[in-house]
This record gives sequence, C-alpha cells and structure tokens, in this order.
Amino acid sequence: MNIYNLSLVELQQLMLRYQQPTFRAKQLYTHLYKLLTPTFDAMTDLPLRLREQLNADWQIGQLKALREQTTDQGLTRKMLWQIDGNAVIETVLMVYPPDRATICVSTQAGCAMGCVFCATGKLGLLRNVTSGEIIEQVVYFERYLRQNHDQLIQHHAKLPNHITNLVFMGMGEPFANYDRWWSAVERLNDKQGFNLGARNMTVSTVGLVKGIRQLTDESLQINLAVSLHAPNDELRSELMPVNQRFPIAELMDAVREYTDKTRRRVSFEYVLLQDTNDLPEHAHQLAHLIKGMLCHVNLIPWNPIPGTPLSRSHRERVTAFQRIIQAAGISCTVRVERGVDIAAACGQLAAIPSPHDPIQLRSA
Repeated sequence: MNIYNLSLVELQQLMLRYQQPTFRAKQLYTHLYKLLTPTFDAMTDLPLRLREQLNADWQIGQLKALREQTTDQGLTRKMLWQIDGNAVIETVLMVYPPDRATICVSTQAGCAMGCVFCATGKLGLLRNVTSGEIIEQVVYFERYLRQNHDQLIQHHAKLPNHITNLVFMGMGEPFANYDRWWSAVERLNDKQGFNLGARNMTVSTVGLVKGIRQLTDESLQINLAVSLHAPNDELRSELMPVNQRFPIAELMDAVREYTDKTRRRVSFEYVLLQDTNDLPEHAHQLAHLIKGMLCHVNLIPWNPIPGTPLSRSHRERVTAFQRIIQAAGISCTVRVERGVDIAAACGQLAAIPSPHDPIQLRSA
C-alpha cells in the first residue's frame, strides 16, 4: 500500500497499531514530506522494528516511470507514469528563470468531461487518482529540482531549487475527484508537511458548480481557474458537454459567490479556436458576460491534437481578441506556450505509451 495515501492523523493511528508512540508518526511525516527520504531503511531515527514493519506493509510511492521527455533547454519536463488499474497519467514541470518552478499535476487518469479540443477528454475516464498518487507527482519533481539544481544552473544563471507553484491542470477534472484531491492539497499545504502556500496553488475546473461552491467554503486560499472557452450556452455546449448540466448563468452565479465570499480573483481560461470562438463578436460577448467581476482572462492559443478538424487562432486574431477584452477594463493576458513539441502543453496530455516504453498498456 502507498504510504502517501495516509494523513498525519492516519499515520498516528498506524503507529498505535504497530505499538509505537504516536510521535513516530511525526518523524515519518517529516521524512515523507520535508526530507523526501526515498526508503524506510534510510529513516535511521526510526527504530529498526518499525522500519521492518513499514517495509513489510507499505511502499513509499507506487508510480512507475515509463517515459521522461524534455524541451525548452531542459526547462520543461514531462513524465509519463503507470498507475494501478492498467492506466497512465502525465505530469509536467515548467521552470521559469530566475525564480519560478511550476508543476502541472493530474488528478484523474483520462477524463469524462469530453471537451472537444482536449486530448485527455478523448480518453474517457479510466479511474480517479489517489491522494498519494497526486502527492507523488509533486514529490518526484521536488526531489528532481533539489538534486539537479547545480547541474541546471550551469545552463541558466539562476533557477529555483524547489517547486514554487502548483497547478491542478493536468489530466482529469479535480472537482470530479474532490475528496482525494483536497486530501492531497491539505498535506501539500501543511506546514508540518510539504509546506507549499495555498496561494501558490491553482485548481482548474470545467465548471462543476458543486465543486466551486465547496471550494468557496474551504479555509485554504486556493486559486480558482474556470475553463470557459465560449461566451454563450449554444457554443459552449458544442465545445464542452458539461455546459448542458451547468449552463453559463448557473456557473457565473457560483463564481460570483466564490469571489464575493473569498475576495479572491478568478481566472477564466479561454482556448482560442480559429473561426469557432475567436471572432470579435465572441470577445464582446465575453466582456459583457464577466464585466464587473473580480476576474482575469487567460487566453490560450489552442495546442494541436491529432484527429480533430480544429485549428488554432491566427496571432492577429488572438491580439484583436485580447484588445477587446482589455478595452472593456478587464485584465487579459495570453498564456506563454511551453512544451508543445513534446505534447506537454495545455490540452495535449493524453498519456499514450509508445512502443519504446518499458511497460505496454492498453490505449483508451
């Protein structure tokens, strides 16, 4: 079993079952989340008997690496993982000199939301990712940055030696796996644990209203990004089937509740598709829809995926769209593209093994 699935309270309960004092749980927790100790045997401040019990019953992580790809002079790295259940997920690290390192984490293997412009959505849902598997993705790249910092700065004058930002924007819909996702968030934020600030975490949703309202009532200040991608129900339902369950008016009500209660700005993500949702009339509709809200618009040039007739908006169309939004007094930026050539960019994660991977899995 994966030890990263257990909270500190559950580790304390485990110590009682092992007839150990509960303070041992804190020692183990420190090894797992702060020191990133890779084996139980290396936890030499724990009694030998306890280490033997842990080795017999638990594993420190269960992700199996299938493939690692790099681009952008080593600043973007994508990992393909095998997980239990004959499924795969992907994780992406993006380092931005001089001081930011962002990891994009998957919360499901595949996705049931079916957005037409997203490679993950074409897979369907294979299974939810556990809280431990979410944490493992973060721990892997945190360990990578710590261990390879000296090598990395030979090519770049200054880089962070730890993860500074975490986005739940990989494979899957986080709010469709809310409890496991939130359990991981709490441990990643815990000062006794991984200790990453809540304001350095962002969760992206296709617009599951129940999840937005649940997040609104949480104590941690996690940032919210909403995948909007169309300014009216007819077009959004064509691009995102979830809109038939949660139309724009209901979604906007939930987002306003979020901003009113938390006083935190929401980001609206908008993938631009040539002659589909990128016309001036769409920009004006979007500006009218969100004007007056505490928000930011993040325009995303569509990243190509095979087997779809869609195409990315021309650069001049992107610029014109941005200007219309900004003219309405709304903050609007265009996302910096990373990892397109290794299918690591927004909407490209499909976790499909190649013939050269050490383990062969069924494709979805």
